[in-house]
Amino acid sequence: MAANRRLESKEHRLNKLIPLGVDERLSHFVEVIEPRRTLEDLVLSQQNQEILAGLLHEFRHSDTLRRHALTARSKLLFCGPPGCGKTITAEILAKDLGLPLFVARLDGIISSFLGETASNLRKTFDIANTHPCVLFLDEFDALARARSDNSEHNELRRVVNSLLMMIDHFRGRGFLIAASNLEETLDSAVWRRFDEVMLFDLPKDKDIRRLLVLKTRNFKADFPIEKKTMQLRGLSYADIERICMNSIKRSILEGSRTILESEFESAVREERRRQAIRVRVKPRNPRGR
Repeated sequence: MAANRRLESKEHRLNKLIPLGVDERLSHFVEVIEPRRTLEDLVLSQQNQEILAGLLHEFRHSDTLRRHALTARSKLLFCGPPGCGKTITAEILAKDLGLPLFVARLDGIISSFLGETASNLRKTFDIANTHPCVLFLDEFDALARARSDNSEHNELRRVVNSLLMMIDHFRGRGFLIAASNLEETLDSAVWRRFDEVMLFDLPKDKDIRRLLVLKTRNFKADFPIEKKTMQLRGLSYADIERICMNSIKRSILEGSRTILESEFESAVREERRRQAIRVRVKPRNPRGR
C-alpha cells in the first residue's frame, strides 16, 4: 500500500508538470523530467554563476522588459566537455523557475525518412512554444552539424536549415537550451541564434574544493578532504562526484560513520583506472562520446 501511495504521489507530481493535451506528443519527442536539484547542489565558475543569476533575474522581470519592447534572454548554448554541469544547470533553471524540464529525445526526433526529422523537430518546438518549460536539446551537434561537412548528406543539411529557422522563431515562455561537447562541429550560423553562450570547463582548484565540501556535507571525512584537491586535477565535476559517492559507500560498508581516507584513495585510484580505459579505448565513430 505504501509503495502504491508513493507511485501515485510521483505520478501526481509529474502530471502537474505535464501540460494538458500534449501527453501523447511528449512521449514521442521529449522526456519529461521532474527537476529536483537546486542551486545549492551546483558548483559553477564565477563567470557562469553571474550569467546564470542574470538569466534568472531577466526571466523574473520579463514583463518589465516587454513593456519596453525588449525580451529576456531565453535561447542558450551550453558548450564544454562532458560531466561539467550542462545538464544539471538546465535542471536547476527549471527547478528554480518552477518549470517542467523537457529533454528532447533524439531517438524519436531523428528519422531515416526524408523530411520527417524536420517535421519531428517542428512538433517538439511547437510544444515548447505553446507551454512554458525548459526545452533541453542535448548532443545538439547531432542536429546542427556544419553544413560544410562533406560527410553529411543533403537531408541533414535541410534539417539544419529548418532548425535555424525554428530557433529564430522560438518565443516560448521559458528557455531553449542546446548543449554540445563537440561545439567545433556546429554549423557556424548556429552561434548567432543564441542569446547567450556558456562554457562549462573542467573545475579549477577552488571549484574542486567547493565540490568536495558540497558532496561530503552529509557524510563528513575523517581527514581534511580539501587537501586532496591536487589529486583530482583534470577530472570533471561528475568524476569527482563519483569519487565522493563511492568513498562514502565503501566507508559505510566498512562500518564507519565518516569517510575513511583509505577508501577515498581507493575511489580515486578506481576513477583514474576508468580514465585510463577511456583514453585507451577510443570510439570508432569520431562523433562518439
